[in-house]
Amino acid sequence: MQRMPEPSPLRLAPRCCARTRQGLECRSPAVSGKRRCRMHGGAKGSGAPAGSRNGNYTHGLRTREMQALRAEVRAILTGSRAQLDRLGDL
Repeated sequence: MQRMPEPSPLRLAPRCCARTRQGLECRSPAVSGKRRCRMHGGAKGSGAPAGSRNGNYTHGLRTREMQALRAEVRAILTGSRAQLDRLGDL
């Protein structure tokens, strides 16, 4: 069985610039007017939403206030353990 040659417009279309998991270049044609194929972000609506809809929320775990609060709680616990050890020695 003989393979039919690709139509020339498809063969000449610019290729996707993305890398595959194997480290090779993606061989799919890029979406018209974009540098990526439909699988790598060239399709309409692909990508993260803009602004606050992106879901990039801060939880506050590593803020200065929380770090100071945790340091204070650690100091209280350390002092309490020391007092309990001294009471246990009596």
